[in-house]
Amino acid sequence: MNKRHMQFTSNLKTRDSENENEAIIEGYFVVYDQVTELWPGAFEEVAPGAFEESLRSADIFALDNHDSRIVLGSLGSNTLELKSDSNGLWGKVVIDLEDPNAKSAYRKVQTGKVRGCSFGFYPTKEERIENDDGTTKWRITEAELLEVSITGFPAYPQTDIAARQKDVESIKKQKLEQHKKALKEKMKNA
Repeated sequence: MNKRHMQFTSNLKTRDSENENEAIIEGYFVVYDQVTELWPGAFEEVAPGAFEESLRSADIFALDNHDSRIVLGSLGSNTLELKSDSNGLWGKVVIDLEDPNAKSAYRKVQTGKVRGCSFGFYPTKEERIENDDGTTKWRITEAELLEVSITGFPAYPQTDIAARQKDVESIKKQKLEQHKKALKEKMKNA
């Protein structure tokens, strides 16, 4: 199973904290039922509640652009709060302004240079929906959430969709085999 990222533009907000050495970034890191096009004809979305188990059992991190060297917060340190609601996965990260990397990440969001969110996850349960128009959509119903990130590039990197492309090729091959089998049956019965 490959770790995947899903990115999108978000309305992250920044605000001061009661502690002068801290600041806050908050907003939705995941939006449920938002269809994202991986490539032409291939789509993915996250179902409401897909991260419920992860939120109960994992130490999830907030990172700057998926870089594990720039940890902005974590559930384990009580510097990250994540809540799932009907809209998505809302988060609040308490930023340590004495950490130059964290302060830089905060300023990028504050000034609007960074408006994207992303999350790293392993899908554990998903549905594959084949539409009549030939497109395919994966609906993630359960996933292990590893991290949420602020990111400047809210788009799918090619490395993250390679596994999906293999799935599509497999689907095409299965359809071709089914079509061949149906033709053989028709010829046999004719």
